[in-house]
Amino acid sequence: GDSVTQTEGVVTLPEKASLTLKCTYQSSYSGFLLWYVQYQNKELEMLLKSSLGNQKVTSRGFEATHISSDSSFHLQKSSGQTSDSAVYYCALSDK
Repeated sequence: GDSVTQTEGVVTLPEKASLTLKCTYQSSYSGFLLWYVQYQNKELEMLLKSSLGNQKVTSRGFEATHISSDSSFHLQKSSGQTSDSAVYYCALSDK
């Protein structure tokens, strides 16, 4: 079956802290990996999207590198802000 495993998604960041959220997946089909973010009192929104080929994607200072050999799509931000405090979700999609 298809599944996604991630570390705790609720993030509270001090200023200038680096952020790494780990996401690994098991998938029997090729599709897309996504990171969503939900800020307090806001709608869930897509942050990053990657096809299942090896690839690095960046958005708003975040980056995620998809490494197919270890089925990972870890989200990183080198210098976070308190405004990045939110809930982050890793997801697998066929669209």
